[in-house]
Amino acid sequence: MSEENEFLLEVDNLHTSFFTDNGEVRAVNGISFKLTPGTTLGIVGESGSGKSVTAYSIMQILAETGRIVEGSVSYKGENITNWSERQLSDFRGSKVSIIFQDPMTSLNPVFTVGFQLEEAIRLHTGKNKMEAKARAIEMLTLVGVNEPESRIRQYPHELSGGMRQRVMIAMALCCEPDILIADEPTTALDVTIQAQILELMQDLQKKMGMAIIMVTHDLGVIASMCDEILVMYGGRICERGTADEIFYNPCHEYTKGLLRSIPKADNMNEKLMPIGGTPINLLNMPEGCAFCPRCENAMKICLTQQPDEYWVSDDHLASCWLNIKDAVIAQEGAGA
Repeated sequence: MSEENEFLLEVDNLHTSFFTDNGEVRAVNGISFKLTPGTTLGIVGESGSGKSVTAYSIMQILAETGRIVEGSVSYKGENITNWSERQLSDFRGSKVSIIFQDPMTSLNPVFTVGFQLEEAIRLHTGKNKMEAKARAIEMLTLVGVNEPESRIRQYPHELSGGMRQRVMIAMALCCEPDILIADEPTTALDVTIQAQILELMQDLQKKMGMAIIMVTHDLGVIASMCDEILVMYGGRICERGTADEIFYNPCHEYTKGLLRSIPKADNMNEKLMPIGGTPINLLNMPEGCAFCPRCENAMKICLTQQPDEYWVSDDHLASCWLNIKDAVIAQEGAGA
């Protein structure tokens, strides 16, 4: 990779909309980020925040009504939004792969696990049927599936939820992509299996050197595995920074609300504080801060003007007028 293209992925001012009978749903509104090889990026937010649409925009697998209306997605310096369907078909699977939320709906129930794995391998590599089968068994072994030679003859419904998720990870990694997007990969699993799957993904990342984008609604799930975290609300990034900065020094009211809703291991009797109000209507976005209608500390300016990203520290940005207000007050105090 050349110096100019040190980033595997660059998302610049991405706007993605869905055009419905009721109007334009602006699901993603001007987000930007960069991904370097071997790192893990977490994208966090509640349902409707735009995190999954961001992932689908990168993969170029939006629904028929959806399209990127502004901005770019670049892979190793090349803008993939201009690529043909043939180029994108090669890009998906071999360069970037995705693990979807529910493995039962992602795997075809009428084909065996082996058939589906082998099909993915043969589609993106030059392997023949025998080589694809050997690769499928190798990948199932790598992700910790026991007795892989017999598992490849089984159908998805014959496997447990955790086992199906391992099969999905094997399918996503069988062509050794540079980037793995995991869209809520542990939502349908119990807590013990969740921990196993996340540990497996970290182990595979070390072995294969790939970058990971973790998409989730649960900050607790990604606390220990992300190099950088983006917090999204209303299709915008409201805060970004290292895991330590986000967890120990949250600077956006929405991030603070998310953290208040996570049970604390050292005080399980503490009452959880839900975020008040209802999620934003993407058909009718406010002029100012998207979180303003639900924010207890909202100011007049929040209603009419979107705050720019403000540098809280060297590796921490937040889009909140309260931080800008505090900075102005601190400057005035220092100058007095």
